[in-house]
Amino acid sequence: MALVPLISNFQYDFVLQLVTVDTDNSMDEIAAAASHHSVGRRVAPQPDKVIRVRRQGSKQFYPRNAKLAETDIKPMETLEFIFCDD
Repeated sequence: MALVPLISNFQYDFVLQLVTVDTDNSMDEIAAAASHHSVGRRVAPQPDKVIRVRRQGSKQFYPRNAKLAETDIKPMETLEFIFCDD
């Protein structure tokens, strides 16, 4: 368990956010942490969608249940948070 700072580039948001998450957090938990800073503030909620996580510029999403410690994500890396169909 260690805290890791990440940059959130949330879909439809014009502000990048610094979000601190734990290495034991899943991608769904990280998406929830990022959404806290964007959804309902500058981004309209989309309750019929799930939020998926990918490295900035990548087309491939990380598995939703993957723990941060199991990925190649580095501290201060920019991640994109995208609304997707379930």
